[in-house]
Amino acid sequence: MTASTSDGFSTRAIHDGQGFDPRTGAVIPPIFMTSTFVQDGVGGFRDGYEYSRGGNPSRDALQQQLASLEGGTHAFAFGSGLAAEDAVLRAALQPGDHVLMGNDVYGGTHRLVSKIWERWGIELSTADASDLDAVRAAMRPSTRMLWVETPSNPLMKVADLPALAELGHDAGALVVADNTFATPYLQQPLGLGADVVVHSTTKYIGGHSDLVGGAAITGDAELAERIGFQQFAVGAVNSPFDAWLTSRSLKTLAVRVERHCTNARAVAESLVGHPAVSAVHYPGLPDHPQHALAARQMRGFGGMVSLQLAGGAPAALELVRHTRLFQLAESLGGVESLVCYPSEMTHASVRGTELEVPADLLRLSVGLEEADDLIADLRQALGRL
Repeated sequence: MTASTSDGFSTRAIHDGQGFDPRTGAVIPPIFMTSTFVQDGVGGFRDGYEYSRGGNPSRDALQQQLASLEGGTHAFAFGSGLAAEDAVLRAALQPGDHVLMGNDVYGGTHRLVSKIWERWGIELSTADASDLDAVRAAMRPSTRMLWVETPSNPLMKVADLPALAELGHDAGALVVADNTFATPYLQQPLGLGADVVVHSTTKYIGGHSDLVGGAAITGDAELAERIGFQQFAVGAVNSPFDAWLTSRSLKTLAVRVERHCTNARAVAESLVGHPAVSAVHYPGLPDHPQHALAARQMRGFGGMVSLQLAGGAPAALELVRHTRLFQLAESLGGVESLVCYPSEMTHASVRGTELEVPADLLRLSVGLEEADDLIADLRQALGRL
């Protein structure tokens, strides 16, 4: 089934690529747990299916959903977010090209380019993506990719996507936006000028901490052909079962993200002014440096909050020992609330670089529990410091 382009977000999330099974009438499309497909004679592929690395109906259904929700024409579902990023890099770059990356991004993204791609002739530098002058000054004649995360991980900086897209395109660079924190419900970077959107679908899109996946979406047919070839040739595809789970989860993305946003704002506001907290980073707070930009560029402010502790690293490490509902774990975007110590967890790989995360910082993935319970949990833990 294909929803109308005039249909709203949730209507498209529920119906695009999700038509009932024509043989049985099952409302939910089946999972195609198969590695290969019978051919009607050599080269006689049924509906174009030959081998699940090259194409699978479960993955195609998810890709149709993703393209629709991000406002693209082509989407590709991968085995992880980093696999999606790697395919985009392979499709767009060649030795000697320069990647300019925001200086507050997921540590694994920076590691992928600095530890893997630099060995193969790709140059990397970083700049504060929330500062247009800094980005402009960091561009080189060889810059072929501008990589932006907004909101950023973990300091929750917001970048001006239309302005960055114009800057990047004027320099002949491809503009890639990591939309994992915002999700397509809150922000659609392709409509704001980006060339490619990437996601860790493990996070909010999956939403239940029960799958691992990634995605790349674009409206550029030539670039899509190159990304598709990389996916087929390298083989880092999403499994049929994970694709089916992700399709299931996308159908409730809007209602889940609305609750994430409501809870996160309540949690952030409850932390402001607490004597044990030196800073709260959340775009929904009026004193956030890019609050007005976030309000203009996003439908809501997201479910991620970061805080810094007045007692420094010892206080941060002590707090995570005492939370009850905020469980200490990597990842984010699930229905349950998580707390992460980025310096030693998600961003350990960037210690000693310009991306090093403050040692007094904790990152909260605010879940769908009752907001009052989450606030009480943090307050009792802060009270022990």
